[in-house]
Amino acid sequence: MKKLVVLMIVLALCLTVFFIVNKRPAVTLEKRINSSQNNQISTNSQRENIATTMKRLERDDEANADKTKTEKISEQIEKMTLDEKIGQLIIGGISGTSLTAQEKELIHTYKLGGFILFSSNLEKPNQSLHLLNELKKENRKNNVPLFLSVDQEGGNVTRLPQLLDIQTNEEIGLRNDEELARKTGELLGRQVKAFGFQVNFAPVIDVNNNPNNPVIGDRSFGSNPELVGNLGVEAMQGMQDEQVIPVIKHFPGHGDTHIDSHDQLPVIDKSMDELENIELVPFKEAIEAGADVIMTAHILLPEIEEDVPATLSNEIITGLLREDLEFEGVIITDDLTMGAISNDYDLGEAAVQAIKAGVDIVLVAHDYQNVTAVFDQIKKSVLSGELKESRIEDSVKRILLLKEKYEVDDEMIEEINVDELNEQIVELYGLNQK
Repeated sequence: MKKLVVLMIVLALCLTVFFIVNKRPAVTLEKRINSSQNNQISTNSQRENIATTMKRLERDDEANADKTKTEKISEQIEKMTLDEKIGQLIIGGISGTSLTAQEKELIHTYKLGGFILFSSNLEKPNQSLHLLNELKKENRKNNVPLFLSVDQEGGNVTRLPQLLDIQTNEEIGLRNDEELARKTGELLGRQVKAFGFQVNFAPVIDVNNNPNNPVIGDRSFGSNPELVGNLGVEAMQGMQDEQVIPVIKHFPGHGDTHIDSHDQLPVIDKSMDELENIELVPFKEAIEAGADVIMTAHILLPEIEEDVPATLSNEIITGLLREDLEFEGVIITDDLTMGAISNDYDLGEAAVQAIKAGVDIVLVAHDYQNVTAVFDQIKKSVLSGELKESRIEDSVKRILLLKEKYEVDDEMIEEINVDELNEQIVELYGLNQK
């Protein structure tokens, strides 16, 4: 009997040990699974934290770089004379195919920030290249490189010589082809860059909603605001990809006019709500997409400001463009010598009023006397206290930051290959040579 009891006790002990031994691996496995999952979660969390940290560090680096650039430019502005500061706010024109003594004076004495050239200045490729190199060479003694600008829109508004035709914006709009718009912008960028320009007054993003418009027409992508915005942004970014500064125009919209602002002042009798639904749509989209420069329109919007053209209007330039649309880039006027301004205003006084309104650069595309009169009136207004020098410096900072961003310099270009540029046009549009 005792033996049986002992045997049962031994058997019970064996069974207990067996169950303990066989249960432990299951517990260990469960723990291992849980541990593995926890480790995986921890690893993923660490990776996310690292990625977040890297992005933050990248943003910090960019912010620090921007801060460094801004500080550097602020130091540069402190060393500039008043004449140098005022000069940066003016883009002037020249009269012929080579520089006169007066035009050299615009560089050496008036320290102009840049020039615009037209077809009358650009007769042949080599002559054009020589002229732009001449401008850069004359500016070598100045501390700030020139903006060299041109209206190379494509279609009928082309300035560069011996190049094949590029499709109009209207033709691109009819196809509603974003890729073609982008490639056209790239092509225009390569063209102006090849001749030595860094600034292209294009693309036009006016909504062509008036069939009687004598000045916009096929320069616009169309009458649909969203289409104009989409294609305009593609063309703008195509130029940016080529390291050329695009200038979108003409704010707040020149499409619904029946008068040419080159001759007279057009009037657009629209409310702000109407503008927001049509004219402003492409500009909003372009600003969100990274527009660098906006050109103003010489039009009157009596529902917003009764007696003052948009170019000279604080309500439109500062109130609408700067504050409401939050545009932080450079604002430039259309040519002040156009009839819409020159018929009713002294050019110097118009320039001062435009700067007061919030404009950064005044464009004076014709005649040495007009350019010097504008310079003298701006300087007089600063010295009298009508314009604060700090207001001038605000614009100079934006201008210099833009020149820094696009690495604008006065380096001369040795040669230009027009045949190659024309081959690119043929490849894109399938055109035959003239």
